[in-house]
Amino acid sequence: MRCLVIDDEPLALDILCDYIKRVPELVLLDCLTDPLKGLQMVQRGEVDLLFLDIQMPELSGIDFLKRMNGECEVILTTAYPEYALDGYNLNVVDYLLKPFAFERFKKAIEKVLNVQNILFVKVEHKMQKVDLNEVLYIEGLKDYISIYIGDERIITLQNLKKIDSLLPDKRFVRVHKSYIVSLDKIDSIEKGKINIGEKQIPIGDTYRDSFFKKIEQKSS
Repeated sequence: MRCLVIDDEPLALDILCDYIKRVPELVLLDCLTDPLKGLQMVQRGEVDLLFLDIQMPELSGIDFLKRMNGECEVILTTAYPEYALDGYNLNVVDYLLKPFAFERFKKAIEKVLNVQNILFVKVEHKMQKVDLNEVLYIEGLKDYISIYIGDERIITLQNLKKIDSLLPDKRFVRVHKSYIVSLDKIDSIEKGKINIGEKQIPIGDTYRDSFFKKIEQKSS
């Protein structure tokens, strides 16, 4: 994913550029203090993900967003939390309040990947891409989870709560302490169980109400 950083503070630029270089899925195109030059790059379709400061003297981040017409995904960065609402009204993926740690930065990147229907999970010594459109269900075991895609099973050292927080709410739902299902992949529901292909998945009492509420929303 091709990344561009625009910020009028050199220190903020250095930190973001360092963070980007530490994530294998990201490629750093440039770090700029000139928003007009960056706007040209975005409008030419050269950028997949933009890290954009809001408070800049030549062109504010909000004005930048209005002029770029949604050409790429955007993560806003600023020291002023009161600007968050404007940013979300303009459909940015996330909002990083300065100063932010690398872990918070990674969470924002995970959101971007999820917007694009992609999730990266660690499998042994590599990061494996998972297409969320193909996921049937996810099973949580003691120290790892299994992601089922057709006849394939991807095993990763991660807990179910963590993976649940990364999945799109409208498409995936926790139905049991050990299961998350893709709503689009459900074949039928009967006698307190969900059928996905030949797999029967129980609906836990704790998750029953929220599950059926999502089913109703999807049906309406």
